[in-house]
Amino acid sequence: MGGAGQRKPPARTKVAPGVTGMRPEDVYALTSVGDPRLSPDGRRVAYVVNRIDRESNSYRSAIWVAPLDGSDDPRQFTSGERSDHSPRWSPDGRWLAFVSNRDGEEKKAHGELYVLLADGGEPRRLTEGQEGVESTAWSPDSQRIAFARRVRDDAYGEEDEQRRPPRRFTRVYYKLDSVGWTGDRRRHLFVVGLDGGDERQLTDGDCENDEPAWSPAGSRIVFTSMRGERWDVDLAEALYELDVDAEGSEPRRLTQPDESGTMASFSPDGAFIAYRHEPEDGTKPHHGQIAVMRADGSDRRILTASLDRQCTPFPLVREPCWDGDRVAFRVEDGGNVHIYTVDADGSGEPELLVGGEQSVGLYDLLDGVLVYTASTSTRPHELFGGSGKRITSVCDDFVAGREIAEAERFTAVSADGTEVDAWLVRPPSFDEGRRYPVLLTIHGGPFTQYETGFFDEVQVYAGAGYCVLYSNPRGGSGRSEAWGRAIRGPGGGAGPGWGSVDYEDLMGVVDTALQRFTFLDGDRLGVLGGSYGGYMTSWMVGHTKRFKAALSERAVNHLVSAFGSSDVFWIFERQFGGPMWEHVDEWLQMSPATYAREIETPLLIVHSESDLRCNVEQGEHLFTLLRLLGKEVEMLRFPGEGHELSRSGSPVHRVQRFEAILEWFGRYLEPGES
Repeated sequence: MGGAGQRKPPARTKVAPGVTGMRPEDVYALTSVGDPRLSPDGRRVAYVVNRIDRESNSYRSAIWVAPLDGSDDPRQFTSGERSDHSPRWSPDGRWLAFVSNRDGEEKKAHGELYVLLADGGEPRRLTEGQEGVESTAWSPDSQRIAFARRVRDDAYGEEDEQRRPPRRFTRVYYKLDSVGWTGDRRRHLFVVGLDGGDERQLTDGDCENDEPAWSPAGSRIVFTSMRGERWDVDLAEALYELDVDAEGSEPRRLTQPDESGTMASFSPDGAFIAYRHEPEDGTKPHHGQIAVMRADGSDRRILTASLDRQCTPFPLVREPCWDGDRVAFRVEDGGNVHIYTVDADGSGEPELLVGGEQSVGLYDLLDGVLVYTASTSTRPHELFGGSGKRITSVCDDFVAGREIAEAERFTAVSADGTEVDAWLVRPPSFDEGRRYPVLLTIHGGPFTQYETGFFDEVQVYAGAGYCVLYSNPRGGSGRSEAWGRAIRGPGGGAGPGWGSVDYEDLMGVVDTALQRFTFLDGDRLGVLGGSYGGYMTSWMVGHTKRFKAALSERAVNHLVSAFGSSDVFWIFERQFGGPMWEHVDEWLQMSPATYAREIETPLLIVHSESDLRCNVEQGEHLFTLLRLLGKEVEMLRFPGEGHELSRSGSPVHRVQRFEAILEWFGRYLEPGES
């Protein structure tokens, strides 16, 4: 084993300059493809190209269209001067709808609904509201579009905050990270005609509604909703239906009380509805499944249980996709994300449609024609056809100008013999004769997985001279449901809780890597992570002194206070084995802040000041403790950012964050030496 103090590293010499990998400022050069949609005749695909505008410090996106027969090059279809996204073809193929913030002030504009002719032309705006348009869906006759949008309570519209009345809330679901206040801005459904005009609101009240889907007959809309007396406490989504044109139509529930149901999709004949299903038994986590029911809500069938894998990956989501009498969906599997299809009547087992060592993003399937985006460790998302042939080349300039390191998969062994999926990324111009400092990075969740697609974090760290380790320990997704539920508890005897076998798995990754890769310097180990990964970083440095430096980002450090300060952290009582007030001692025992006196590793705490998921008080709590205890600690606070800073925050802040991370670890791990 290569732990600290067990072997003396060789003399270190300066590294000669060579080919560079990804640097912090290369964030501005990132591009990718997303959200492909096939035209009704299956001959063309519309998709979104995403980029970053460095000068304006903004994200930009444009809609492109490509013929699938290769008869012409892909062409840009919308201006992309702001953010054009969510392309949706009308069922008759004459129109392409999309959402854009092209009208309005740069920092205040929100997305409105536009349409343009399928052959191009000037877009026409259909909506005008105070909030952005979400979740659009065409009616079968191509004459109307349903969409979701938040509706503000006029009582809080006063511009002068010193005159604005206080907000009055009666539900705990009153704020949401990256969204803001929701208690006075509930999301509702609307419908608007192709010719524009008045938008008609279909739902109202103190509830949340989203994801409309039209029945093929065009008379009903099925949608996702949280409603009822305790919807904000239960947080269980359900599918409802309403008659679009019936005056005063009341929504009727379709899914059952023992499940959450989201993202409905009608079969072509309208007889069945496929949807995303998750059991509701008072515990978490559970695998999301693909289910089918009759259009009246009867005869539910779970189609994917035999896979024992997460069949509703996040954050890229779409409704199950019908292709004749089969349904397509994505599956997480050992770091990869694949596409499967299954018979809608449940007569056969799910079958792999797109596999391989890659992360498949969004996709579309129509009459056997398939398009999808996919990413590997060396290339962000591009668009592919069903044969696996790449259609787009939007990332060519990015990858051509840099040495992008390939991730090397290996199997780590935990203390109890459990095998863990893990990856190593080496620095550019790797030299086998050198010894390299090591960064262990830990994913959030915990019920998520590190994917095999492109990950800017590991590329920037490798580009700075580190060997980077990452893995999918127990408690995450991508493996069996039992794997994901392995760190439940400790309340009520549900399991060992966080910081148990997940900690052992992560230390096993470090030990296995040091044994297997002799160029890793066990005396120069660093650890970092965000959200649950930040929790694990704070936890690890309170339980081992093997790391020479650590960075805990957007972490939950004190579980008891997080229970009330987070937008939804209280929901974790379903994973922890019971509510906080019944298990205070266990929640404190599982809190990294409890072990602050044991922390000797220099720690940088990074937090966003507008983080509603893990409130900034979580970072402040640990920082204050460590400073009072005389520990080596610093805190870096990002103004105006939420929980998603590292993924979708201000581009300038993303670059500054990377620079701060590299400066911090550079103090202690000396990546430029060997």
